[in-house]
Amino acid sequence: MSLGIVDAVVLGVVEGLTEFLPVSSTGHLTIAEGLLGLEVDDPAVTAFTAVIQMGAIVAVLLYFAKDIVRLVADFVGGLASAQKRSEPGFRLAVGVIVGSLPIGIVGFALRDLIKSGALRSLVTVGIALIAWSAVMVVAERRATQARGEQDVTVRDTLLIGLAQCIALVPGVSRSGATISTGLLLGLDRVTATRLSFFLSVPALTAAGLLELGEALGEGVGLVPVLVGSVVSFVVALASIAFLLKFVAGHTIAAFVPYRVALGVVVLAVLGVQAL
Repeated sequence: MSLGIVDAVVLGVVEGLTEFLPVSSTGHLTIAEGLLGLEVDDPAVTAFTAVIQMGAIVAVLLYFAKDIVRLVADFVGGLASAQKRSEPGFRLAVGVIVGSLPIGIVGFALRDLIKSGALRSLVTVGIALIAWSAVMVVAERRATQARGEQDVTVRDTLLIGLAQCIALVPGVSRSGATISTGLLLGLDRVTATRLSFFLSVPALTAAGLLELGEALGEGVGLVPVLVGSVVSFVVALASIAFLLKFVAGHTIAAFVPYRVALGVVVLAVLGVQAL
């Protein structure tokens, strides 16, 4: 497969811009790949898009460095102290670990299906963009936002982690699934969004490392991978700052009109092509 520098830059921008917004990065990458003339079900293309997520993850690690250090310290402290284990910080750290398990198990078990053309198709993307938009609207309407980060339980993170598995379907959106679930559990929007970021680190890191060898082995090359990852990092850093500021005062349902419009356009174009 031939994937050039321009392709890497375009896909890096798309990844960084959409990874953390509730619009589906995988769906947008699939659309971008199609527009660039790439085979969306090519193993090398799938591996490349998984690897450049690492750039977005580095952005999360940098942006939330203090929070992550605190979570690690709270977890280690809790292992050595019964008093620490009763504190919210330890509970949150354990929750992030537990909440990360479902996507790891399901993602690995369904790895071949996830990479197949049956799932990574524009039809799937179009339908999922529209269908999950309804869930986002319901989540916002039922949200009480009565609970903050200090109130997060392991049960909360496990349920949010299970919802993250739904985002393995292109078009759903990992952040859309996790934030919506957090809202349905009564968490405030900022807390739900922060949890979405924390849970993204293990999930996307594992996916990127798993696919790194294949991306390089399939002939993509080290240079396009590095370029795509760096571009993804820079754009994702700005995207994180924007989303956190946005959700502090706006509903995630604000993204629904765009999601629905894009889904309709994708399905309409496919319908015309099928005539």
